[in-house]
Amino acid sequence: MNKKVVLVTGGAKGIGKGIATYLCEQAVVIIADNDEDAGYQCVSENPLLRFKCVDVTSEASVNSLILEIIQQHGQLDALINNAAISHPYNAPVEELELDEWHRVLTVNLTAPLLMAKHCTPHLRKQHGSVVNISSTRALQSEPNTEAYSASKGGLVALTHSLAVTLGPDIRVNCISPGWIDVSHAPLRDIDHHQHPVGHVGQPDDVASMVKYLISEEARFITGQNFIIDGGMTRKMIYQD
Repeated sequence: MNKKVVLVTGGAKGIGKGIATYLCEQAVVIIADNDEDAGYQCVSENPLLRFKCVDVTSEASVNSLILEIIQQHGQLDALINNAAISHPYNAPVEELELDEWHRVLTVNLTAPLLMAKHCTPHLRKQHGSVVNISSTRALQSEPNTEAYSASKGGLVALTHSLAVTLGPDIRVNCISPGWIDVSHAPLRDIDHHQHPVGHVGQPDDVASMVKYLISEEARFITGQNFIIDGGMTRKMIYQD
């Protein structure tokens, strides 16, 4: 990757942390997250990472972040839109508060647009790329996940729209992870066996695809959504 400068939103925990950690050996990786304690914990665990405490829903904060990155590093090669929320907003639809709906869409869908808006001039100079982290919830649902599923479906659509708008200078792709184990809690055999590949996913399974998509090897790929779920969305489940 030749020391690209990569920005990962929501990179202090979960899949985002896995992506940032995976890339930092070969790239300058900046984590943008609103959890200050988790962010500095990442840096203490891995001094190669950089952390910025940022509210990705604030356009002024996003603009300041991007300007600071350019001032410090002189370039931006890739944006990974990973920041997202779901809980505690999984209320039954008849009890779903409108402000809760708006909050999920603001973090999960509007924030990626803001990041793309302010990163575009700098990504264009580098012929860089954007990777949006959606979810298999864009394609299938559990009960009471309307806000989350809608936001992730919107992110898939935003991906192909941005790909058409920003091409040929910037490539934009999407990853929709399935069950990725970020809690490190004990898993049952049935958890693994319901995946056609035979096991629950790990953050590196997503991070390796991110690394590929922002590399020159993926130069002919844009506007796509890659489902990384161990085959779960292809498996029909019947209850006897």
